[in-house]
Amino acid sequence: MTLDDPTTGVVLAVCVATDDVTFDNIRSSGIDKRPQADRIAVGELGLATDHVVDTKYHGGIEQAVYAYSEREAARWAEELGRDLPFGWFGENLRVDGMPITDSVVGERWAIGDDGLVLETTIPRTPCRVFAAWADEPQWVKRFQQRADTGAYLRVVTPGSVGAGDIVRIVGQPSHGVTIRDLITGTDADADALTTLLACDDLGPKVRREATRKLARA
Repeated sequence: MTLDDPTTGVVLAVCVATDDVTFDNIRSSGIDKRPQADRIAVGELGLATDHVVDTKYHGGIEQAVYAYSEREAARWAEELGRDLPFGWFGENLRVDGMPITDSVVGERWAIGDDGLVLETTIPRTPCRVFAAWADEPQWVKRFQQRADTGAYLRVVTPGSVGAGDIVRIVGQPSHGVTIRDLITGTDADADALTTLLACDDLGPKVRREATRKLARA
């Protein structure tokens, strides 16, 4: 299902890790997310049946849920010449019909009819685990340069989520800084980043990423 309204999307799959995966000389990981048939409760720290192994770099309030775009996944699948099933990017939600990496930082999404509201925070940073999982040459560099990273989200209002749920943008800050800007910020983004950093309610990780990009801009 694809929706033409850019403020509305659809959850194609809800994915969680049921087992850890271990790579040689690398820590265990919960990157192996698999689609679930049932609705899943979502609380402050994410999907109830999911788990995070490396809590230093993953999970937590600002990274409670990870969403990835079906359209960006399709571009990667074409480039790599392989199927990239739901959950392959380690995402909890595979979403179609609306921008994910190009969503505005602090944008709020109402998902389904059970009251769930999420807010975009920061991009995904590729790591050695993701490189081992992908098993593609120079994967970290390629993923970072493409900048189709998907978005982490915090939980504003708990609820539940299931495949087929409609996603509606119900709030969008005026600063205009996108998740992608926190990866590729340039001189043109300096004023917007300054406006973002003036917000009093920024989470620590959002403030960290915006500060880094403003310093480079």
